[in-house]
Amino acid sequence: MEKDNPIDPRKIAQNPGLLPYAHHAASAIVKPIDKGRAKGIAVRAMYEQSNADLDQIRKQVELLALQAKMIHDRVAISEKIYLADMNFKPVIGYIYHLYIKKDSSHVLSMIAPSEWGTKQPYVWVATCRLLADHTWDVLDCDSDKLYESVMETTPDDFLKNNS
Repeated sequence: MEKDNPIDPRKIAQNPGLLPYAHHAASAIVKPIDKGRAKGIAVRAMYEQSNADLDQIRKQVELLALQAKMIHDRVAISEKIYLADMNFKPVIGYIYHLYIKKDSSHVLSMIAPSEWGTKQPYVWVATCRLLADHTWDVLDCDSDKLYESVMETTPDDFLKNNS
């Protein structure tokens, strides 16, 4: 003898897991998603992360620009020093001093300003060290005089005087 099913087949879901609501009392709670709010949170997080990444890149670019300026300045100063009178061959790693003569030309010397005694024959501009790449690192300077000295020189002057 076959038992009758007391549940009406018209009231049974074929796939209860696909219903947009809980199909019995012990089912997980199903809440509709607020799509606008979820998208808003995602977009805000995307902008925060993108801005953080852009800030990091901006800082890196600023550092690179500063490094490029320092190299440019070092090359300009090196050109001025190589245009100066020098009666010796500079040695890498040693410290030298750049001076301005009375005729406005420059001279590179091994003698420090404090070693001249009471009367200095030249006006001190900078104290420099020759680096391995044959550029000069300025250790100390009279920035006004150094700036005026460097701004006078153009690459054409350098090439003309050293060709």
